[in-house]
Order: sequence, then structure tokens, then C-alpha cells
Amino acid sequence: MRVVALALAGAGLVGVTAPTAGALGATGPTGRPTVTGTQDGADAGAAARGGVDARALDAAVRGMVDPGGASATLARVSERGRTVWKGAAGTAVLGTGAPVNPDGLFRIGSVTKTFVSTVVLQLVGEGRLRLDDPVEKLLPGAVPNGRNITLRQLLDHTSGLFNYTEDDLFGYQEDPVRFREWLETGRFTRYTPQQLIAVANAHPPYFEPGRGAHYSNTNYLVVGQIVERVTGHSWQQEVERRIVRRLGLTRTSMPDHSTTIPGPHAHGYYDLPAGPADTTELDPSMAGAAGAGISTTADLTTFVTALIGGRLLPRPLLAEMMTVTPQSGKDTYGLGLQRLSTPCGPVWGHAGGIPGYSTFVYTDGDTRRQFAASVNAFDMSDPAATDAAFEKLLATGTCGGPPPPTAAVPIPVPAPIADPVG
Repeated sequence: MRVVALALAGAGLVGVTAPTAGALGATGPTGRPTVTGTQDGADAGAAARGGVDARALDAAVRGMVDPGGASATLARVSERGRTVWKGAAGTAVLGTGAPVNPDGLFRIGSVTKTFVSTVVLQLVGEGRLRLDDPVEKLLPGAVPNGRNITLRQLLDHTSGLFNYTEDDLFGYQEDPVRFREWLETGRFTRYTPQQLIAVANAHPPYFEPGRGAHYSNTNYLVVGQIVERVTGHSWQQEVERRIVRRLGLTRTSMPDHSTTIPGPHAHGYYDLPAGPADTTELDPSMAGAAGAGISTTADLTTFVTALIGGRLLPRPLLAEMMTVTPQSGKDTYGLGLQRLSTPCGPVWGHAGGIPGYSTFVYTDGDTRRQFAASVNAFDMSDPAATDAAFEKLLATGTCGGPPPPTAAVPIPVPAPIADPVG
């Protein structure tokens, strides 16, 4: 999982040639557009208060595009929820030179899981659910062995349920003919959660419940159905009511079947020998409660600050969410929340991948600094360069500048971006 290039390739975020960097159209010595950076009215290259190094952040974002191989990258650093730097590099639409909007929208993949898990824990706090309730009680007949799988095990990926995106249904990247079909029509297929859960149920479990950990999007499709059964509303409606509206996340949405991104955004691509294939539009029901969300770096940093800061959950339930299951090993996974080790200490949040987009949002435990980024990976022809660029982006973003020189341990790549939907 440490090799970012391989992880991104597994997420379907692949490409061939690195586009030029930039967002404002100003050109540097090579004639390539330069990175856009803003920092509370200061010059992009100026040193920020609070130890944030805008020059280093600009360079990390630009490095993700060239030589890192992304077509576009945008990122934001906040302190206690207030933006202190934001920047973007690349081009929003290949072949046009269109600037990347640092405030643009993007698909967030499995960051959706943290929203859904937060809703579930709110329902636990209201006494409408218990973490140790068996799935068979909450959603009778939904999955095999549901009597021995608990809600908690769905949330922390210790249920053993097969990950439906590992089924051949999502193995289109291995077959050129199927891949062309997916690009032309397959990405617009409308799925129901029940259909995708049935795909998973056709496979044996990875292990007995609680006897291991395996990241499985199926878990959160089941969780989404539990939310609907308990509340009488879709998981999207509950996320909207309980989190989006409450926090004023005006640019966050959890679509059902809408195929478009509703606002300015950088496009996502697959790279093919004939040229780039734009995969920005797709039916998000392929991900559902496991990864259908759309947001911005501003909304995501607001959300993670409120969550870890205790505004959305009572402290005991937040502590449950942040309790990492021993089975998760290096993935260090709690209840819809990941702990990532960085050169500047542990941070909490989630990563996500969906065709065309890879997303990260993290905060340190005292909510002093937040970092969110969206990467449209494209040219994967130099895996070492992509790996180094991604590590630099994560380390610089979570540290707010160059990491301490003594911190030589690489950042592990979070699990979700290794999945076609994750």
C-alpha cells in the first residue's frame, strides 16, 4: 500500500502524459502555467503565520502535477477551521488550458463513509441503534451470517463481508473490450444497494466476523440500508439533515443517480492509447453509501474540524469512533475514521478514490490544523515520481510545510485509494 502509483492504478486513476501545471495562466520560464496559491490575502509565496509555509505547499501541489503525473490537484490548509492557504495546479479540462479552481468541487469517494458513520453514531446516541446490534436484527436477511455480524463490525471493516468492488463486475480494467464498454455505457449503469450487496453475497466471507479486517465497501452499503430502515429516510437525506445543513456545507451533496458534478470542477480521466477518456460523469450508485459524495476542500475541512472537535457527536461516541481496531493493522481504522501517521504526528480523517478522483481530508487530534486535497491522477508512467509526489503532498499538507528533517518514515497510503470505488 505504500507505493502510491500502484494504489492509484488500482483505483482506476491512470494516465499517460503529464499536463502542464497551473491555474491562473501565468507562465514560468518553461512557458508552463504556474500554481495558484492564496493565503488570507498574502502573496502565494509568502510565509504564513502559524508556521504554514505557502511556498512549500505551492511546490507540493505543483509537484503532484509535474512530475507527479496528475492532470489537476487542488488543496487547502486550515487552522481550527479557518483557511490559511489554498492552491491548485494543472488544468481543469485537458487540451483547453482551463485553470483549476482551488475552490472547485470533486468526487470524494470513501470520505463519504465518515459522513455515514457519523450519522450512525448520532442514531446510537439517540438510542435508536446500538453498536453491538446484530445485522440480522437491523436488516433481516440482508447478508449471510447476519446474526453474528454487528453494526460495529460493519463500520470498522471486521465483518468479513466480501467487497463487491473486488467482483469481476468491476474488473473491467483488465479487459480492453469490457473497458471500452464501461467507458461508453457501463459507468452510467444504475445500481440499487440490494443488487451490489447480492454481488458480495455470492462470494464467501474473508473470515469469521471479528477475526480479521478487510476494507469492504459492502459494509457501508449495508449501513446505508440500516439508516434507511431505522429512520424512514435515505442515508443521503439523513446526512443532509444532520450534517450538511447543520454545518452549512453548501457545496456538499450526496447524489443518488445524478451523473454530473454541480459546479466548477476539474475533470477526471483515464489515459488510453487513443487519448484521454473523460470519466467525470458517472452514476454514483456504483458507490452509494460507500463513496457517492461530492464536496470541496473548504467543506471537508469544516466537517472534519467539527467532527473531531466534538460538535457532531458526544465525547464518548467520538471516542468509540476514534478507537482503532487491532485487526486493522497498518490501516489503523476506527468507525468510519482513519488514523494516519505523518512526520508531524498522527492525524484523523479519511481517504477516498473513485474513477477520476482521489481525495484526502485530515486533522490533528486537537483540530489545530486541517488538510484536504483532491488529485486527478493521470500520467502513471513514472511510478517512483508519482509515489514521491504523493508522499510529499501528504507530508507537506498535514505538516503545513516541509516536514521535520528527522522524519524519514514514509507515510502509508490509506487503503481506500487502492479500490475502484473506495
